[in-house]
Amino acid sequence: MLAESESKNKEFPYTPANFEAVRKRLKALTGINLADSKDSMVYSRISRRVRQLKLGGFEAYLKFVDANTSEHQEFINALTTNLTSFFREKHHFDELRDILSQNRFTGQGRSVSIWCAASSTGEEPYSIAMTAVEAFKSFDIPVKIIASDIDSNVLDKAKAGVFKIEQLDAFDKSFKKRFFYRGKGAQAGLVKVVPELQRLISFQRLNLMDASWDLPKNIDIVFCRNVMIYFDKSTQLNILEKITKHMHDKSLYFAGHSENFSHAKNIIKPLGKTIYQLNGGRQF
Repeated sequence: MLAESESKNKEFPYTPANFEAVRKRLKALTGINLADSKDSMVYSRISRRVRQLKLGGFEAYLKFVDANTSEHQEFINALTTNLTSFFREKHHFDELRDILSQNRFTGQGRSVSIWCAASSTGEEPYSIAMTAVEAFKSFDIPVKIIASDIDSNVLDKAKAGVFKIEQLDAFDKSFKKRFFYRGKGAQAGLVKVVPELQRLISFQRLNLMDASWDLPKNIDIVFCRNVMIYFDKSTQLNILEKITKHMHDKSLYFAGHSENFSHAKNIIKPLGKTIYQLNGGRQF
């Protein structure tokens, strides 16, 4: 935790009480619990906003947040962390490719619905889309992907589909050529996702703490990875219960490798490789 003396060397006064006030508001808005170790991160990110608004310090900014609901999104954007990469936890995408290749969800002409619940800057939903294209060996596929995030800024980046070329270093040349355009001139060093891939994904802002979500029922596959680690156990249960209302008994839930749901055995059960199914649902 921040020592009172440390505040003297900062541009804006910053005390443990300021940090606690920020944590309290973030949890109320998003359900996210900031760890004690995040005090420096909070100062760095919120001070930028204080500076932009030309306010006197943290107390003035928090009063501004309380008085202006339009600032809530900027507050959330500043404090949410968006660590991501293409094909992160690759075994999940291998499993997804097998599931789609075996047509487990595509009977009677129906499409497979996939929800990526924390799209961040887009690497995960585009990885899902590329996996689907590889599974069906075509861009014209019976797959619909919904990608959501609480942070409107990263959603804008995800929709644009523009990335640094070094993010593709692990891909072979033919894979890059199939899914990305290489930037030239002023865009040198960047790549853009091909429109055929972008058309498979719809992006929308969604707060997991909202009472209800604008999502379809009977979603086949949910990617909600490395999200629950930011919530306490009671909030996790609340969110899981809401997620399962949008699933059917064969739906699959993909979690992050560091997430454990032993406290949610009455809601979901593990199938292995951090993949879950509704408790009581039929296994394949």
